Amino acid sequence: DSASNGFSFKGIKDYLDCYRSGKLTPSQVAKNIIAVLEDCDKSTPPLRAIVQWDQEQIMLMAEASTARYRNKCTLSYLDGIPVCLKEEFKVVPYHHRVGTVYLGTEPETEDATVAKKLREAGAIIIGVSNMHELGTGTTGCNPNRYHKIPRNPYKPNHFTGGSSSGSAAAVAAGLCPVAIGTDGGGSVRIPASFCGVVGLKGTFGRISGHGCYPLSYSTVSVGPICTSVADAAIVYSILAEPDPLYPYGLKQPKATLSDMCTPDLKGLKLGVDWTFFKACDAEILSICEKAVEYLQSLGASVVEVSLPEIEEVQVAHAICILSEMRDFLQPDFNKHFHEMNLETRASLALGSQFTALDYITANRQRTRSMRFLREIFTTVNCILTPAVASTAPRIHESDLLTGSSNISFTIRSMRFMQLGNFTGIPGIVVPIGYSTAGLPISFQVMAKWWNEAVLLRIGLKLEQFRHQTKKPSIYYDILA
Repeated sequence: DSASNGFSFKGIKDYLDCYRSGKLTPSQVAKNIIAVLEDCDKSTPPLRAIVQWDQEQIMLMAEASTARYRNKCTLSYLDGIPVCLKEEFKVVPYHHRVGTVYLGTEPETEDATVAKKLREAGAIIIGVSNMHELGTGTTGCNPNRYHKIPRNPYKPNHFTGGSSSGSAAAVAAGLCPVAIGTDGGGSVRIPASFCGVVGLKGTFGRISGHGCYPLSYSTVSVGPICTSVADAAIVYSILAEPDPLYPYGLKQPKATLSDMCTPDLKGLKLGVDWTFFKACDAEILSICEKAVEYLQSLGASVVEVSLPEIEEVQVAHAICILSEMRDFLQPDFNKHFHEMNLETRASLALGSQFTALDYITANRQRTRSMRFLREIFTTVNCILTPAVASTAPRIHESDLLTGSSNISFTIRSMRFMQLGNFTGIPGIVVPIGYSTAGLPISFQVMAKWWNEAVLLRIGLKLEQFRHQTKKPSIYYDILA
């Protein structure tokens, strides 16, 4: 629980307080959400955060939750909590389109594991959220007829970031306090950063990816986007466990939240590679340096580390993710080329230029990089970086028609992200302030494999660094 002055996002606790006190029922909340979903589709420009929703489905889940509150037999802290899932996940009865116009021609009949777990926890799934077509970019720009371009709730003429674009926009605009995304090259953390909310990328394999479109099997992790670190911890604790249907996470250690709520950060060693850290806009650097000092003031010590071969990591990550996507999407590329966005065609065409030799060399680099990190994590508990090197870019008129392709922006936006995807370590991004233009700025903490608990512990403290939270210009208070 955090007392705050001025605006604060409505989180899980606010919903639970309303339900437990009887002020509102999940059914009343669901009605509010349906009204808001209708409204934000009609607004100018439309928000386009949730791209598929069904009034009847929402009300069914809400009514079941209302009955559980009445009978005092709730299922979890997520009972009655509105959530959305990125369109990359199978969610009954929606179309599994993955941001395209050609996939998911029939409604889905089977849930992805995370959708199933959320239902079992009593959550109200309000729909599936918009995404960058096939997850191939970091802006969220998707001009096709089913999706259109989601708007950044802080500045509607700016991008949300991608590829979990609608998930971040939905949370920042107040449609739901929890959204689920996937992260193969920053796809949870970039939109969370651009939209001023919290994004957690779990360790590779920590949260089941079963029922998620398998675009890149070696880089993608699943994670929550939430209004607070505490909420991310709740969702993580419910979703993080082995799934017999998802082999990559079978041998994982038990997920814990140990020491998450300690009063200070004494005894923690925070690693910073200053050369790498400083490769961002001046405005971002200035506030991120202050955040490091703040963490130090809570008793943590800052240790200078060197992250070796970072340029090689970035190239090797690009080779791995694009090669795997191109391999998986080969039939689509041949058959549905003309139905894809121009940017997607370009990315997949680029992916086809890599050779088997390139892919093998990239994976050798991965082995090296994981070994370097193993050594670094014997001396520090985590690695600190800015989240994204720049703030959310502006949407141009032409983007609405033909999409956007800016390779230098894509590379720059992923700079601090790729290490986590390439080596599988977990990372969290926490908003810490705003640019002079009023766009959110975030900070990233990464830790060793399976040590999400330390990220959440540091994240809770980082949240207190920002002296005020600004209200997004598009914000719906569902509990009002």
